[in-house]
Amino acid sequence: MRTSLAGWTDSRFDVAWGEVTGAVGDTVTVLPIVVAVAALTDLSLSHLLVGFAVFQVVWGLRYGHPMSVEPMKALAALVIAGGLSTGEYVAAGLLAGVVLLVVGRTGTLGRLAPYVGEPVVRGIQVGVALILLRTGVTTGLETPSLAGLAVVVALVTVVTGHRQVAALAVLGLGAALAVGAAGPMTPSLPAVALLDPATISLSQNAIGATVGQLAMTVGNAAVATSLLVEEYFDAEASPDDLSTSMGVMNLLAVPLGAMPMCHGSGGVAGKYAFGARTATSNLVLGGLYFLLAVVAVDAVAAFPMAVLGVVLVLVAVELGRSGLDTSDPYLTGTVGVVALLVNVGVAFGVGIVGFHALQRVRSED
Repeated sequence: MRTSLAGWTDSRFDVAWGEVTGAVGDTVTVLPIVVAVAALTDLSLSHLLVGFAVFQVVWGLRYGHPMSVEPMKALAALVIAGGLSTGEYVAAGLLAGVVLLVVGRTGTLGRLAPYVGEPVVRGIQVGVALILLRTGVTTGLETPSLAGLAVVVALVTVVTGHRQVAALAVLGLGAALAVGAAGPMTPSLPAVALLDPATISLSQNAIGATVGQLAMTVGNAAVATSLLVEEYFDAEASPDDLSTSMGVMNLLAVPLGAMPMCHGSGGVAGKYAFGARTATSNLVLGGLYFLLAVVAVDAVAAFPMAVLGVVLVLVAVELGRSGLDTSDPYLTGTVGVVALLVNVGVAFGVGIVGFHALQRVRSED
């Protein structure tokens, strides 16, 4: 049953169980990636979670309907796999923020999107999925018995008809094992600390990773998210507006220890599929992330890497499934393989050239 709060605030905020379940629906890929980044880099889990907490609330209030806040998955996959150092990861997030803010404020994103090509965006998704898959398998094999237990949990979750939350179920197993190993946790508020500029590494590697991430961001976080918001909530959020908000978010959050973040059609779809219909879901999720930031920090160091490997495999499978929904599987597959074997920046360039070459050939036939 949905009870409106219109008399207290406005119709954008309702109380209903669907808002809670919808909030959980947006954590399916977020929490596994956040835990992986915290476990495998120098970044603080508490600061990563606070970043998501703050901007879930900010964008819920700003847009007035469910809005996703997700990790920039291409960058996250690369830093998890060791393809980026922590300093390069931070630099790439800041660079992406600058570019997104500029193109959003100048109104150019909507005009640029058609030149990228849907198969190229899907190819970058597939490439990121393959990178995560490789890392997940390697990590899981470090302790095969634990990885096997995690696989059993995942299979039971899928067989019982809950495939969408399989990664979250395995993450729960890892969290339980970590809490048991870490012992009693002491709640603590994360201290505010500015990033040391000396740790930022703006290398060629970071620039290439940013290019690949922006390819995904244009297609998924801006254009596709804009379309879903209109379809699901009869609301308007233009690609350029979303680009601007992502730019602001990263330029404010990354210097304070958060990870590079974006919007995303998957998060919006997840919220909607699990019952969210108003911005209350963002407020609920913001509170949940903040609670985890206060109480869960001690457990991350004890999180079993083999279980984390299985989580990454499940995230990779879901990301790969969406990437394979493409109009040109050959081009998409080629871009994905190049991203795996070389890097996502080169894959993006190959994809753009291939996309327009194929368009020209087909127009001449």
